[in-house]
Amino acid sequence: MLDAPKGLRLHIGLFGRRNVGKSSLLNALAAQSVSIVSNTPGTTTDPVEKTLEFAPLGPVVFLDTAGLDDEGELGTQRTERTLAVLPRTDMALVVTAENVWGHYEETIVSRLREQAIPFLVVMNKTESSVASKDRLPDAMRGLPMVCASAKTGEGLETIRRELVRLSPGESLHEAQLVADLLPEKGVVILVVPIDSGAPKGRLILPQVQTIRDALDGRKLCLVVTEGELGAAFACLKEPPALVVCDSQVVRRVALETPQSVPLTTFSILMARLKGDLPLLAAGAAAIGNLKPGDSVLMMEACSHHPQQDDIGRIKIPRLLQQYAGGELRFDMCAGKSLTDCPGSYDLIVHCGGCTLTRRQMLGRLRSAQSRGIPMTNYGVAISFTQGVLKRVLTPFPDALAACEPAHETCHDAQSKTNKESGWRGYIFIGPR
Repeated sequence: MLDAPKGLRLHIGLFGRRNVGKSSLLNALAAQSVSIVSNTPGTTTDPVEKTLEFAPLGPVVFLDTAGLDDEGELGTQRTERTLAVLPRTDMALVVTAENVWGHYEETIVSRLREQAIPFLVVMNKTESSVASKDRLPDAMRGLPMVCASAKTGEGLETIRRELVRLSPGESLHEAQLVADLLPEKGVVILVVPIDSGAPKGRLILPQVQTIRDALDGRKLCLVVTEGELGAAFACLKEPPALVVCDSQVVRRVALETPQSVPLTTFSILMARLKGDLPLLAAGAAAIGNLKPGDSVLMMEACSHHPQQDDIGRIKIPRLLQQYAGGELRFDMCAGKSLTDCPGSYDLIVHCGGCTLTRRQMLGRLRSAQSRGIPMTNYGVAISFTQGVLKRVLTPFPDALAACEPAHETCHDAQSKTNKESGWRGYIFIGPR
């Protein structure tokens, strides 16, 4: 928690054939030895992530990849892993030797254009002779290009300037998580449960990021557990401008928070920061349409050790089956690639995506849309099942409007569940 999270860093990928100097170029740009360099082709076998401060872009992640021309069965797997980093690449450096351009370079440039990833061609190792753009292969003409030498340092400053020029506009102006929802010196109460599922000695990433964003915005932040929420209200002279809680205590917090005080959850804040909150809110409508035998994909961005009552593997599946009135088929996908989870589903429920970049999260949403699969996230799904979806989306008018069909489905499904089961009130997640 002492460094900028990877999910908030600009990701810059280095692509090219073996032995064109990708790792040497990265070391030269970073002004430190961050990647192994060797004259032996294929030294880099798997994508290597290096986080660093890269002025003037700030915190970035460089992705050093294996050569696109790697050979053999293992080489094919390495190339596949290289291409698999494209969905999390914000910008790319296509590194090539002097005046070398062919199938491999054309292929990666085509992939970058297809995915709208800005790129810069770097003609590396030009110290042996004077590189001339007049002698470029015809296919290279018109491409954004810099001649450089990782050995002598030639062209490195030009690469830095070009990366700034090519960077997505929002990368230089970090989006706010919660500060823009608060007035000047506004007070936000953060409700953070501390239980067996909480990481020892620290808070989870969305909670830490929300605290920091409030501080950056010069807002007043009061952090309490759910048991102290009433005391927090009592100690304030004026009601807070906003309450943010963990999704798993959203029903309890909604009951204790006056209707006049806006309420939302950490997961919904992350959905707005990283993805398309209106789309995720609309996707919640599919929960009310689930029936026994339907299939649901649970997706997580990071690979964590499952807890005894894991939210994505136990708690949310239990809630969804209560809504469906019978057993559903669940698959779990944890990691960075949607292609690891083939198949057709009636619903995808994604985690908050705190370790993903916005580009990665939007890419997963687009993939689900292209396959005609409704998608929502953990926080939205829990709020839906607890009957408080409209309440927690009130701070976000566009998402609130998008969730109307989901709210109607939620009301109908909840009434049906209550009638069939004899329950009165909400479905409980259980103790946290």
